[in-house]
Amino acid sequence: MTDKLPAGLDLLWGRDDEQEPRPGLSVPAIVRAAVELADTEGLGAVSMARIAERLGFTTMSLYRHVKSKNDVLLLMLDSVAAVPAELDQPGDDWRLGLERWCRAQWVMLRAHSWVVHLPITGPPVTPNQLTWTDRALRALRGTGLTESDKVGAVLLVANYLLTTARLSTELGAAASGESVAAYSTLLGDLADAQRFPALRTAIDAGAFDYPADTAEEDRQLDYTFGLDRILDGVATLIERRTG
Repeated sequence: MTDKLPAGLDLLWGRDDEQEPRPGLSVPAIVRAAVELADTEGLGAVSMARIAERLGFTTMSLYRHVKSKNDVLLLMLDSVAAVPAELDQPGDDWRLGLERWCRAQWVMLRAHSWVVHLPITGPPVTPNQLTWTDRALRALRGTGLTESDKVGAVLLVANYLLTTARLSTELGAAASGESVAAYSTLLGDLADAQRFPALRTAIDAGAFDYPADTAEEDRQLDYTFGLDRILDGVATLIERRTG
């Protein structure tokens, strides 16, 4: 392993000995305060000044423990991205394994919706990010795919989930049952059958509505349809690789 890690990663990988902490102030305390701010007020509320205020210290005192706000963001991500123990359980069905992996990712992304707004500065490098990647690759063992195929499939699924979670977060109330019903009604008023025949057919078939038996708490943007199509493609690739 390299002796010199990028800023922030030295803390996550245990390469940086923290200075003697003052009572009540430490890296874990800083990260907890930052996560609480992001969970309650959004990522835009996270600043060194707000974190210090929440902990009852000066802003400058934080810099004895972390080098920058970017370091804090990296530590926040790793903090909330702990991998559930259930993903450590081995399985023989690669598709069920990836579906279980995606459900766990979705729960995490929905619980901490600010994660989807973190700046992407490179590939996954934190301990928990690499653990997620490892568990997804583990699900594809024994499929006959090459290692490059497996990595490509995992990146495709992960990017799809992240994009869908971000869209779901940004839609917010617009994805509620009431909003979707209003949109469907509006489409019905606007889409003339002669000008938009295919769209009209879809509207009349209820394609833009939630199924009638969908509970209100489940009326949100769903990732499962797109995921199923991606996994269908992975299944076809497995068939090709295994002849």
